[in-house]
Amino acid sequence: MNGTVCALVIRSECEAIPRLAKDLNQVNPFQEISFRQSMPQTIRSGMQHSPHAACPVPVGIIKTVEVEAKLALPADVTIKLSKSQA
Repeated sequence: MNGTVCALVIRSECEAIPRLAKDLNQVNPFQEISFRQSMPQTIRSGMQHSPHAACPVPVGIIKTVEVEAKLALPADVTIKLSKSQA
């Protein structure tokens, strides 16, 4: 992180994520953490490059940016799925 810019290095075996990473070599953390001013660049890139609406990578990138910029504490984020017993 350098002032108001956070440099990103994103690696993934998913074929969509390297395309997303090309758009996100750096971001402004203050623009990424809120929908108030505009759509975060990370979410826009996710929508453009990932075919899956439920892809957790863009949110994981934003969480990482928050921590790196000291705008959030480092904490694990988990999505746990289970089948209904019905």
